Amino acid sequence: MDQQHFHIKNMVCSHCGEVLREKLQQAGFTVEKVELGEVHLAEPINTDQQDRFAKLVRENGFDVINDQNSRLVEQIKQLIIQLVRTSEKLEGPLSDYLAQKVHRDYQQLSRLFSSVEGKSIERYYILQKIERAKELIVYGEMNLSEIAYELDYSSQQHFSRQFKKETGLSPSHFSEIKENRRISIDEV
Repeated sequence: MDQQHFHIKNMVCSHCGEVLREKLQQAGFTVEKVELGEVHLAEPINTDQQDRFAKLVRENGFDVINDQNSRLVEQIKQLIIQLVRTSEKLEGPLSDYLAQKVHRDYQQLSRLFSSVEGKSIERYYILQKIERAKELIVYGEMNLSEIAYELDYSSQQHFSRQFKKETGLSPSHFSEIKENRRISIDEV
């Protein structure tokens, strides 16, 4: 079966997409568009080409997602990463946001995500926020109050409590030690 649209796992930023686009083009694939978690080729490719495509994707630290459940989980992860890494603010609960974006019942999404990832959607969201906070602290361009606001915490105290619970360090202590204790977001 010929195919030209692929869902890609572990593509967590625009730079990932640029790297993959370049590698695919070097290998002779005509890439029409690359979005977070997706690659669209200009024309369908046959089964042999799909195998070559998948191998190249894996060699560059990504993976092609073939089953519907994995695609849905990856879509949820991409939505959360985008939410944490942009200045977009939630207008209501995360559950409502995700259910609206993927057009599915949140309970179904929650069960699926937990079964595939081994952690809840809420836990994944918190871990992404903490990793982003570490990044912002290391950059040193924002104070803790600004970081709490940027990451949509209700207060600096709430942010500090959650940060300490997850890392074992207060945000100010983390800032003082300047030790790079970050985790790659695709490993969260």
